[in-house]
Amino acid sequence: AAIMVGTGRAAELGVLFRKGEALETLSHVDTLLFDKTGTLTEGRPALVDQGGPDPATALRLAAALESASEHPLGRAIVTAAGERGIHLPTVKNFRSIAGYGIEGEVEGRMVRVGARRFMERENVLLGDNTEAAAQIENDGRTVVFVAVDATLLGWLAIADRIKPEAYAVVQALRARGLQVAMVTGDARATAQSVARQLHIEQVHAEVLPQDKAKVVTQLQEQGRRVAFVGDGINDAPALAQANV
Repeated sequence: AAIMVGTGRAAELGVLFRKGEALETLSHVDTLLFDKTGTLTEGRPALVDQGGPDPATALRLAAALESASEHPLGRAIVTAAGERGIHLPTVKNFRSIAGYGIEGEVEGRMVRVGARRFMERENVLLGDNTEAAAQIENDGRTVVFVAVDATLLGWLAIADRIKPEAYAVVQALRARGLQVAMVTGDARATAQSVARQLHIEQVHAEVLPQDKAKVVTQLQEQGRRVAFVGDGINDAPALAQANV
């Protein structure tokens, strides 16, 4: 009777339990592992700064590539280009590399847009831009680099506000004695900035999508019962591995 009433009331509030076993397992959870973008943050990022050798061209080419992407950061770049009336050229051979970025041919040149590790993997020299990016990331913003034919074109800084209720939720969970941690593919400095604001002590940053599930497994091997909270396709392996 309690399960029927509880699941019924939860459904009215927009929470769906697939089966009674989920409730039973949830009652034993001692660790909450949160994704960051779109979960703890609003998932509506906006372009707030740009720089590098040719930031204007970087925005135009990045927006062209990102128009074929579903990532929230990509939407922010496309939106910024649209607001500035920038015409987007055609993209050929678009490819998404999970955890790194995207690439494709634009105007006959290979364009790559993504994280610092993507640039390093493709031997793109960042020079002094590394220090500038680090400072921006310390402020809680995400930096996306843009390269053409293995040459850095510029960088774009994107900010995603923390959800207003996130702090209260994290503190309520901690007050119940639960361990709260965050796992994200974002740069460590960006992740640490968000974690500090939410008083989350354990942070797993710069984690590739397939490795999020490994973080869950490691916690389970330590005897933890893990609930994973995420909203993106990149979270699917971790959501499947978690107890809830």
